[in-house]
Amino acid sequence: MIKTLTFALVHFTVAFSVAYLLTGSVVVGGLLALVEPTLNTVAYHLHERAWRRIEAMRRGVRAAPRAIATANP
Repeated sequence: MIKTLTFALVHFTVAFSVAYLLTGSVVVGGLLALVEPTLNTVAYHLHERAWRRIEAMRRGVRAAPRAIATANP
């Protein structure tokens, strides 16, 4: 978990630094430091899901449809 947190800190720092150097604005730098890593995380999640399906198809295993949760009291 510490490795993940330090990676996130590095990512935010780089995003802020690049945006600040390009615009000279702390506000824009801060906004991009929050928005870009968040969108990147979502994109990475979708990318991983797509690759799991591709790998399953290559193995000849059909990807299981998402299970519908049913409540049984």
